[in-house]
Amino acid sequence: MEMQRMEYCLSCGMPLNMPDVKGMAEGYCKHCTDEGGKLKSREEIKAGIAQWIKSWQSGISDEQALDRAEHYMKAMPEWAE
Repeated sequence: MEMQRMEYCLSCGMPLNMPDVKGMAEGYCKHCTDEGGKLKSREEIKAGIAQWIKSWQSGISDEQALDRAEHYMKAMPEWAE
């Protein structure tokens, strides 16, 4: 039995092996790329990650969510400094 190698979005870490998640560009999910496969701006992606954080961390402010998103993005290959 062959195990499938997991792939993750280089921008946000979303598993690319999930149905309907893979984007038009190699290595990126549909949430991080536009219709043409171009990577969205850092600010657009940070806003999306902040929304995701707020969806499961109730009670945090928009500013806190954006700060956490910024911190999270530093661990992603696309945004690592």
